[in-house]
Amino acid sequence: MKKFLIFLFLICFVSAGVAMAEDLPAKSEPKQESENVVLQGEAVFNWLDMSQIERDTIIQNYKNIIFGEDTVYKYKRKEFKSMYKDFVKDSDFQYHYMEAKNGITETPQYRLSAFFSGKILISYAIQYKKNPRTVYYYDAMGHLKYVDMISENYPNFPYWSKQYRVNGKMISAIYFVSHDMQYMYEPDGEFQGVWFMDKMYDRNAKQTLTRTNW
Repeated sequence: MKKFLIFLFLICFVSAGVAMAEDLPAKSEPKQESENVVLQGEAVFNWLDMSQIERDTIIQNYKNIIFGEDTVYKYKRKEFKSMYKDFVKDSDFQYHYMEAKNGITETPQYRLSAFFSGKILISYAIQYKKNPRTVYYYDAMGHLKYVDMISENYPNFPYWSKQYRVNGKMISAIYFVSHDMQYMYEPDGEFQGVWFMDKMYDRNAKQTLTRTNW
């Protein structure tokens, strides 16, 4: 379930809105059902009407794109931390915590979102506009937990993303066809399902999950 919450956050993150907050602490500068539906451009969702062979072909095609020969499934811990050494600890975590808690989703420097357990903020994520192809996930104390690496085509569709734990191990991959449609994969390439708007379907076109926003 925790993994799916992270997936849902990333999918919603790209379209985060703008908000305002008050009484924030001082901060330093950041470091850096079966009818066809036409989506942005030529993207069409007809998953329910396809044959199994057609669905399996699409799943394999996107898998091949995401998991190319240069895919890194597990970075060495020291190498990974060296890559993100400036972000292992969020020096402005108190400020970012308050922003997220107060509902801010965007500033001139970054996009921001948060995970809550009830009313308690347990983690937040930042996507700096100077480097929008990386998303940093922190716990409430500002310790880095996950990193999303996004492909070069972002923010134009289609693009993909891969998520890694701070120990350098990949935990998920997503192929974004559009704002409304995403294909979800496990780190071993196993297909999890395709999201279309608020519903997820498996490879057999059976609905498996729903989400409240996207």
